[in-house]
Amino acid sequence: MSATEKQDRIGDVVVVGGGPAGLTAGAELVRAGLSPRVLEAASLVGGISRTEQYRGFHFDMGGHRFYTKSPEVEQFWNEMLGDDFLDRARLSRIYYNRTFFPYPLKAWETVRGLGVIECIRITGSVVWWKIFPHRQENTFEEWVTNRFGQRLFRTFFKTYTEKVWGISCQELKAEWAAQRIKGLSMKTAVMSMLFKPRNVVKTLIDRFRYPRRGPGMMWTTVADRITAGGGSVELNSEVVGLRSDGTSKIEQVVVRQNGEEKTISADQFICSMPLTEVVKRMDPPAPEHVQASASQLKYRDFLTVCLIVRRKDLFADNWIYIHDPSVKVGRIQNYGNWSPEMVPDAECSSLGLEYFCNEGDDLWTMSDEALIALGKREVASLGLADAADIEDGCVFKVPKSYPVYDSAYREHLEVVRTWVEQFTNLQMVGRNGLHRYNNQDHAMLTGMYAVRNLTEDASHDLWSVNADQEYLEEVQEDSQKQPATVVKPRVRGVKQTTGAET
Repeated sequence: MSATEKQDRIGDVVVVGGGPAGLTAGAELVRAGLSPRVLEAASLVGGISRTEQYRGFHFDMGGHRFYTKSPEVEQFWNEMLGDDFLDRARLSRIYYNRTFFPYPLKAWETVRGLGVIECIRITGSVVWWKIFPHRQENTFEEWVTNRFGQRLFRTFFKTYTEKVWGISCQELKAEWAAQRIKGLSMKTAVMSMLFKPRNVVKTLIDRFRYPRRGPGMMWTTVADRITAGGGSVELNSEVVGLRSDGTSKIEQVVVRQNGEEKTISADQFICSMPLTEVVKRMDPPAPEHVQASASQLKYRDFLTVCLIVRRKDLFADNWIYIHDPSVKVGRIQNYGNWSPEMVPDAECSSLGLEYFCNEGDDLWTMSDEALIALGKREVASLGLADAADIEDGCVFKVPKSYPVYDSAYREHLEVVRTWVEQFTNLQMVGRNGLHRYNNQDHAMLTGMYAVRNLTEDASHDLWSVNADQEYLEEVQEDSQKQPATVVKPRVRGVKQTTGAET
């Protein structure tokens, strides 16, 4: 089928969101001969995978390893950046009880840091919980305790996890643990302490690729490819409304650009906007029960205090997990150890202190000056840098970074999902569009599959693409193999070409 015939059959496509999912969808649409219109609310592309800049320093919002078991994603990355990737050795540590522990844990360093007696107690706890496990694994605490014992849970899981999520580990669903650290058992952890494992769990990988100037380098390249291929990427373009026919189709989006609102009509919509915002901005309004469920879906936000330190070689880690409850910071990135090109002055280091918070809370509303002062104090208290050496700083905020898997999220998500799926020309993609804590590569796959649903009349269920993808081995180079995800009947509002197979 020619590009013109494909355009006539599918119609105009609007992609809402310029993060990994939306931009990947845009690039794949251009590859298929279409001219998508990508709308991004921010002034930079990349979403949570963007790279911010200040005084020539580059700051990665979260630290993004480029590692995947998907050949499709790997090929996409290679096509976009190629030689602009660095091969990096992972070095990360846990700060707990005023001691640094290598992560992944190493046997002798762990024994030395915790002490022989405590390690014996931890071993006893593991044995106890293997004999007398929780019969049901409903919460994060139950899931981890059954695999690692209660004592190790309290040592290396509880404090950091509660910092990240802002809720008790008894409230956080086990589904999050199963999705994020599946494949990591006590046996796997111990064997990884002692030997180089044959099969690497994603949590434990010791090498990864990284763009020379951060992950935003990938997404600005993809945006340029979309534009060069006949599509468009419009920044500072916030979708403030979605207009439907009230039953089965989205007809327009309302976009605010430069203080003015305009409507854009299209035949197909691929959307990575937070699912809760889709409900809020729909016209006519969603039913009351859908609005009620959407209001119960929660997100965790974070901000990064970026510090420029007039000292090189502060520490060798890419990043450090801070488990100590005496400080508010949750994780610290050392950007020069991700890539030297992130730091323009060889006599300096730049750090990213990540504070997990909720939009509107005390941390979120603190002034930049107060946050920078807090960062200086906490870095000094951890012994990572002298406050006197910190010469400047800036703050970047990332709202709605992590969909929260609390005790009631699943039932509310199902209500919203059922309602959204009535719109046959709307596909939700990405972490926030699906309210699913996907990695970057899985977010990209949802964008790829959404395009195939349009251009190849495929039936990919985007809601099933998650961190289990690599274990299900859905992505196969052998085209004869069928995807392992659950596939639902496809009902999409694509224009049909009379008398021709598509």
